[in-house]
Amino acid sequence: MNSKIETNVIKSMSEMERPSSIFSAIGTSSFSVTSAVKAAFEDHGFVLVQGLLDFEEIGMLKDFVENDTTLMENSYGRSDGRGKESRLALWNVAGDDLAGVVSRSQKVAGTMQALLGGEEIYHYHSKLMMKNARSGGAKLWHQDYGYWYKNGCLFPDMGSVFIAIDKCSRKNSCLQVLDGSHKMGRINHILDGEQAGADPDRLGEAMKVFPRLYLEMEAGDALFFHSNILHGSDQNLSDDRRWVLISSYNQRRNNPVKIHHHSQYHPLNILPNSAIKGCQVEQTSSIDKQYMNPSDDISAK
Repeated sequence: MNSKIETNVIKSMSEMERPSSIFSAIGTSSFSVTSAVKAAFEDHGFVLVQGLLDFEEIGMLKDFVENDTTLMENSYGRSDGRGKESRLALWNVAGDDLAGVVSRSQKVAGTMQALLGGEEIYHYHSKLMMKNARSGGAKLWHQDYGYWYKNGCLFPDMGSVFIAIDKCSRKNSCLQVLDGSHKMGRINHILDGEQAGADPDRLGEAMKVFPRLYLEMEAGDALFFHSNILHGSDQNLSDDRRWVLISSYNQRRNNPVKIHHHSQYHPLNILPNSAIKGCQVEQTSSIDKQYMNPSDDISAK
């Protein structure tokens, strides 16, 4: 990444020199966490891997989420308080269906495990985030650990993988991050309607210090990010939907100290990347996936 980005300058990734936090897996069947990748994650709080899922894999995933009736039956809306609403479905058990196999694959889960230091991780939860055309709601600026702290996770040694099912651009509300803001540590979060967002005073000060980036992604690209990085997104007012799969992981030693609406430790069983194209399970039952009831979500309370 251009280390000379001026404070308060908002730039799209496509408008910047290729940043050191962007890597490519295009044309390969795997992705390795090198010392450069690890250093970028620790410095920036994220790494973006272009083409982590190849054309066939992302096509399979897109077809799966569009046609899984159980997933859609367990989805629900969340208002942004400004007249727009995003839909999501969240499940705690990865399962053996295609979404679960992607979440358990070496190039997704294995990469996150390496980025978090190499200690054993487990699947904390996954969700399909659906920002539909002209109606998708904004997501307040927040840290994931701002929520997960309340769940009894003592340490922020957690992370998420944001996989673009559709192209994500500034036009259809791609993810925004404050580059390097994970170094601040956890900040307080305040309930605002149906969402909890970062303390506005502290957020305002952070925006004076950390470059704000719009992370534009092609379908199949994957963003690996630390649980303390500040991120959010705008309303989708475009004619293009923005669907993404987000899988989150926790270290085994950070098993939450209290039972809550997400997973306690259970072995992940990371799968070879070939399992994605070899997946034959068309659907996992809602009982096996443990879909979340939004009324149980204490993170937004």
